[in-house]
Amino acid sequence: MDPAARFAYLLGMLVVGVVARQVGLLDAVRTERLNTVAFYVVLPSLIFVSTYDRPLASLLSPALLVGVPAVVTATAGLAWLLSRRHADPGRRGVAVVQSYHTNLGYLGFPLVAATFGADVTATAGLLLGLISLVQITMTVLVLVTVADAEVSLRGQARELFTNPVLLSLLLAVVVGWYGLAVPGPAVAGLSAVGDLALPLALVLVGASLEPDVGDLEPAATGTVVALKLLWMPLVAWLVFSALGVEAAVLTAAVVMHAMPTAVSTFVYATELGGDAEFASLNVLATTVASLGTVFVLITWFG
Repeated sequence: MDPAARFAYLLGMLVVGVVARQVGLLDAVRTERLNTVAFYVVLPSLIFVSTYDRPLASLLSPALLVGVPAVVTATAGLAWLLSRRHADPGRRGVAVVQSYHTNLGYLGFPLVAATFGADVTATAGLLLGLISLVQITMTVLVLVTVADAEVSLRGQARELFTNPVLLSLLLAVVVGWYGLAVPGPAVAGLSAVGDLALPLALVLVGASLEPDVGDLEPAATGTVVALKLLWMPLVAWLVFSALGVEAAVLTAAVVMHAMPTAVSTFVYATELGGDAEFASLNVLATTVASLGTVFVLITWFG
């Protein structure tokens, strides 16, 4: 599929999700059920089949362990400086978090898997795990610090390390590390399920978007969009280029970091004292704007 057709496909599936929610086809109950299927079945299947036959040594490198925290920290640091103008601590915390907290599982990894080759996809699977560990930890700490929310850090840690997406990556790494054989029919079945990841994810993201922009602050939301979709992939390109990584790793790193703000940041904002309405608007803005920026990146790297 050429870049223009892929752009139309991304936009079309998002619109399907929005329309399905508007007409009541995807109500809250059905959306939650589909989210459960995507999170516990489809995404883990895609991650496993994309990484299980790759030796860990060929994927994990010091460059990834150094580069990922560097990119997230550089983006969060600039966002922290720019967000000081917000008097409301809840809004300030959300502005920082949404500048770096990336939609990896529902958009980043499925899009990479559907667009690029096996080497890029396998690296993206490992990056999903590394970036998730860094950004989720930082998000909880930022919101707890800024909004002074009362939260169980032990509970948050337990939720992180029982994440089915991360567990599937860990299982794939173990299988690859020990060279364990996986039956062909199992691989074929998991591959078929994994192929549903991108369309299902796009529909669910579209269904989660709330197009109510009545309280939109162009400057505040524009800053989040610029940091997330322009600054963060630029930093990723600079950092990983300086680290001298291979082309496949550079492609995976830049594209994964260029995804829009994760829908889950709205949940974090709601639970940890952030400005939930501001978070919802930013998810919508970064997702819509990312259609253009991701199209450019896919064209460039593809």
